[in-house]
Amino acid sequence: QVQLVESGGGLVQPGGSLRLSCAASGSIFRIYTMGWYRQAPGKQRELCATITAGGNINYADSVKGRFTISRDNAKNTIYLQMNSLKPEDTAVYYCNADVEKVYGTRTVDAWGQGTLVTVSS
Repeated sequence: QVQLVESGGGLVQPGGSLRLSCAASGSIFRIYTMGWYRQAPGKQRELCATITAGGNINYADSVKGRFTISRDNAKNTIYLQMNSLKPEDTAVYYCNADVEKVYGTRTVDAWGQGTLVTVSS
């Protein structure tokens, strides 16, 4: 099994900042792309940002310039630094990882349980 554990969510005022973390553990040989997704109430889950093992990064237009994704491959951990937060950033944020559990086998798509971010005054 692969476990992804997110942390760092909470309540923040508009314009504020939060830093999310996601640590992967369990049966892991290699992790390829990792990313952050979010789901607001009544809406579909959407991409925020992804980062490959080599450090290639992709951002959704809605967070570009405000959010920064980073990765520590030695710790199987990714981070999401969120600045200039807006009420519309309120959502449950999920961590995702494309994991090769055993060398040479098909990768699995792992998800965390989510962490709630609320942006409100």
